[in-house]
Amino acid sequence: MKEVLEVLKDSTIASKTGKDPRSRFWAAYKRVAEEHDDEFLDRYYNEMDIVLVFVSFACSSLPFVWLTFCQSGLFSAVNAAFIVSMESNLSPDPNDTTHALLTQLVQIGLGNFTAAGSTPAASASTWSPSTAIVRIQCIAYASLSFSLLAAFGAVLGKQWLGYYKSHRYGRGSEDERAKRRQERFDGIVTWYFDAVVQSFPILLQISLLLFGIALGTNMWSQQYTIAWVIIATTVFGFLFYSLTVMAALVSPTCPFQTPTSTILRMLHIDGKVFSKFCPFPI
Repeated sequence: MKEVLEVLKDSTIASKTGKDPRSRFWAAYKRVAEEHDDEFLDRYYNEMDIVLVFVSFACSSLPFVWLTFCQSGLFSAVNAAFIVSMESNLSPDPNDTTHALLTQLVQIGLGNFTAAGSTPAASASTWSPSTAIVRIQCIAYASLSFSLLAAFGAVLGKQWLGYYKSHRYGRGSEDERAKRRQERFDGIVTWYFDAVVQSFPILLQISLLLFGIALGTNMWSQQYTIAWVIIATTVFGFLFYSLTVMAALVSPTCPFQTPTSTILRMLHIDGKVFSKFCPFPI
């Protein structure tokens, strides 16, 4: 409300004749509030749309069918394809049992009972995946879960924005509608709406980091050279993002603003803590 009053002091809108001072004030307030709300709603609508486009899940061959998002997601589709390609590592390969049985039959046919052994080949019921495979799958599923949480939050965010847009004024006289809008906006500030909505892209960024870790770990067991490329790329992206966050905390005028730096600033994290690590001149 104080910001609106300061704007109105320098505004020529409130000085128009034809209405009493009270009516002119609330008419000017509505114009200023609508300008602010239009920018506010447009910014967050665009951010939620980006999250939904990036995370919306393409229908795939995952064993659970409750994921029925049928839009062309960019990241979740890649993540899901990676998980599907590793599903076979969580169950025994029937070809291994067949090969073991054939080897045992050949040894018996040759009369080499010692090599054949006195017990049949191990059955699939005694097989269990390795610890490394389980860890990689845990990280990959965590990455997918974070991306789906980001999509869920983006849907909620659009609903919250729609509710605010349709209920900010309500009905009544001009001053009653303006006061109701101010109460709604005060609620946005009181309940840290900005911090909550801006946390959804952070979930997506965490999902990307986990996916890079899972991809690098999985490739490490197959090809060291390719794994080093993936690890180096992931580390570079993490360090670059961390530096931009620190730079944004050190200087509010820094153009590298992210949801993480905004939330940290809302939590009153002092940028002086990071100033000595920031490579950018202030």
